[in-house]
Amino acid sequence: MSTLKYTNKKKLLLTRRTFLGGLAMMPAYCLADPLLGFPESIEKFQAVGLIKKPIPSTGEKIPIVGMGTWITFNVGQDIALRNQRVRVLREFFRYGGGMIDCSPMYGSSAQVVGYALGQLNNTDALFSASKVWTPWASNGPDQMEQQRKRWNISRFDLMQIHNLVNWEGHLVTLKSQKSEGKIRYIGITTSHGRRHLELESIMRNHDLDFVQLTYNILDREAENRLLPLARERGIAVIANRPYRRGALFRAFQEKPLPAWANEEAGVKNWAEYFLKFIISHPAITCAIPATSQIQHMKENMGAAYGYLPDANVRAKMAAYVQSL
Repeated sequence: MSTLKYTNKKKLLLTRRTFLGGLAMMPAYCLADPLLGFPESIEKFQAVGLIKKPIPSTGEKIPIVGMGTWITFNVGQDIALRNQRVRVLREFFRYGGGMIDCSPMYGSSAQVVGYALGQLNNTDALFSASKVWTPWASNGPDQMEQQRKRWNISRFDLMQIHNLVNWEGHLVTLKSQKSEGKIRYIGITTSHGRRHLELESIMRNHDLDFVQLTYNILDREAENRLLPLARERGIAVIANRPYRRGALFRAFQEKPLPAWANEEAGVKNWAEYFLKFIISHPAITCAIPATSQIQHMKENMGAAYGYLPDANVRAKMAAYVQSL
């Protein structure tokens, strides 16, 4: 059985990549086995409690695991693929999800998000986050309004300036729209570990509710200056690229979790391991993994339940990955 790997403690370890391929061959009782990293039911999740963190500027709490849409929701008019995303978001909300993050840079993702939200009965927990992405400040309001219409919502909870594109001009617009009640929170994003010095300067000199940046168990440059500054300035932090676009799974999913992973870190699979490392940092408010698969989404949401590792366990988690 190539789908299953054995740890040195004779426990079964199911890899993320091989799960879907082997799903059809598994008897139904396997899907309820806690060793496979999935709860027997939503009640199993709820029994240990959904973890939320406060947005520093207001104290409003949001779930620590959200949903990214880059690539995964860019499916155009394909109705079968659109309906698959509806199912993913239905389960996302069912398991306590809140933040969905998008951008006009993401092709048809905004339209697909809007389609999915329109098919769902209950999206009260939605925390809508999008971006403005145009070099011309004068085009910003129209672009944001177009995004709002594609989502079919009354207003965005969070509007961000994508990858610092003309941030000076757009920040004026965002502050004005926030004061008028058209958006609730404002922020700026960067990715791939780029332009940290410029982002640091903006964080020091402007009032922001959120920043979004790349942070994961291997990409940790933000720990040096940006994350401490976010805590100092009272800025919420969204972590993007939590799995390095899947590269972390490709590198480590064939490896066993450490024997202490569940007891000390509260994790049952690699998805929870990677995510809990991120969201247990005191400065991180939310991580936004992207997926188009329901089972992967459930793995992701598993990290939003239970407890978070402390600083000593986080160091142990990072050291274990670096040793492999």
